[in-house]
Amino acid sequence: MSARSWLRAGLAFLTATQFTVGCWALLSPRSFFDIPWVGMRMPYNAHLMMDYGAMSLATSVALGVGAVTMRQSMIRTALAVYLVFAVPHLVIHIRLLHHLTPGQRVPLLTALTAAALIPLLLLMLTGRTRREG
Repeated sequence: MSARSWLRAGLAFLTATQFTVGCWALLSPRSFFDIPWVGMRMPYNAHLMMDYGAMSLATSVALGVGAVTMRQSMIRTALAVYLVFAVPHLVIHIRLLHHLTPGQRVPLLTALTAAALIPLLLLMLTGRTRREG
């Protein structure tokens, strides 16, 4: 597979993930909050959950436009937007691990680390696609 194909596939994956999470949090905030590593035994806040859902949907639009157009500037912007969220999100959850059981920590940290590493790897591919294109 070429770097361009990997980049498009990665963007499509991030788009679908952000879209799914965004719809879930926006349309069924209580259900989303009830995931142990979301609620973390804290008080429920419907407004916060719906705002998170809306932000995730907005991010999915930027990522989706990058995947469809494959314009380097759009791809880099969308990945930067996503990373500005994903990296602090990982750090925040690392600081709040005490709210989780040991069995909940591993899948959460695995998912959030992947959520930060995937866009970083894709960002590195944007330089290769320019040379291939």
